[in-house]
Amino acid sequence: MENQATTNGNIFYVSLEKGSARAEGTQQAPMKDIQKAIDKATNGDLIRIAQGNYLGTLDRGWIEIKGKYVSLEGGWNDDFTERKPTQYITRIQPTVAQRGTIGQGLLMIEAFADKNAQIIIDGIFFDLGLVHEYAKADPTDERFGCPEGCETGRIMPVGNPPNKTIRLIGGKVAGKLVIRNCMFLNASYNGIIMTSLGGAWEICNNVFVANLYASCEINGGLNPVTGAHQSTVDFHHNTVLFSWPTTKEMESMGYGYRFKNGADHNVHHNIFGCNNFGALDAGWDDSNLPADKRKICSAYDNLFFMNKGDLVMAGTSGGKWLFVPGKRFDEVEMLTQYENNKEIPESSQFKDVIDQPYLKGFASLKVMTTESFDPNSSANFLRTAFGLNMMGTATTRVSMFGNRYNFDKAVQLFGAEPEYGAQLPEGN
Repeated sequence: MENQATTNGNIFYVSLEKGSARAEGTQQAPMKDIQKAIDKATNGDLIRIAQGNYLGTLDRGWIEIKGKYVSLEGGWNDDFTERKPTQYITRIQPTVAQRGTIGQGLLMIEAFADKNAQIIIDGIFFDLGLVHEYAKADPTDERFGCPEGCETGRIMPVGNPPNKTIRLIGGKVAGKLVIRNCMFLNASYNGIIMTSLGGAWEICNNVFVANLYASCEINGGLNPVTGAHQSTVDFHHNTVLFSWPTTKEMESMGYGYRFKNGADHNVHHNIFGCNNFGALDAGWDDSNLPADKRKICSAYDNLFFMNKGDLVMAGTSGGKWLFVPGKRFDEVEMLTQYENNKEIPESSQFKDVIDQPYLKGFASLKVMTTESFDPNSSANFLRTAFGLNMMGTATTRVSMFGNRYNFDKAVQLFGAEPEYGAQLPEGN
């Protein structure tokens, strides 16, 4: 995978260790804050970022690119003489201290003006695992949903304070967008969720682990007829593990990648493992459009393991979902290319690189619901007096749900399987 971005514009340098708030942003006098460098940059500029944890303006916990085409390149050492993204780690990893100031996402991008321009996000590791509230790490108490050896219990309800719905990268872009050599960890509302307003997008060589809702969702934002096939996504060589549903009841979501309407999707050479509901979400119908305006989707040369479904699509009747294994993708009419999808081979050492307590916990996942109804309870007596229906209660307990995945162990997933999934970036 490519090691450095090229640009015809200016290059700004940012170093948390050696930078200064008032510096010009040269290699010899780097800035200290990514946001300040973005604000100074203009279309076509590149920002090179040294190792460190960057939290935005006055450590508010998030960064934005708004109204301009500026690229970010992390993974540099402190004097910018060597780039190794998995050694000199550039991260956006807020903590509890940023709970009150984080916006909708850790990196928000809005750029609409030029479909011929590009933005590259390269070598930045995003993690929300230190922000969320989790249940106690006590495997002896089933209320906490903590498998033996996991560093937290289950994630507490998202949408209720203090756990907000926060994405890792979000926004809308017209033009080319490249996201590569990044890590997306412990999101409460999608790893990447963005809207394409036209352009060729490439999302490659990334690691996605333990994200709620979905790991990656790209929506088409143009008119589906006049803008057909103007938005494309090439999603390849990514490692996508443990995508979790929205709640512990596990009734919806939990996808690796979603074939959303309004964009063409090309999905290949990825590893999809332990995605709670499905590796690929093919439940989005656009058959109301003329045949030549419908999205074009392909999924080929991917490895799968322990997903509820390798591809999930609506059944033709009965209201149930169909869970399709990779070896039967040739039977899915919506897929233009479908060859060579298979289970990860037994000879592979990939599963050994995954955090073993986390993997074991997922393999033995249990959802237990108990219901209670007392027609003679004081609450139901009062409801009856007012002519209301009587009610019972239901309690759901899970052995695991959205538990935090360790940052350092996630980094080890780069290069864990030759040819498939995220490889070690060049220079490592």
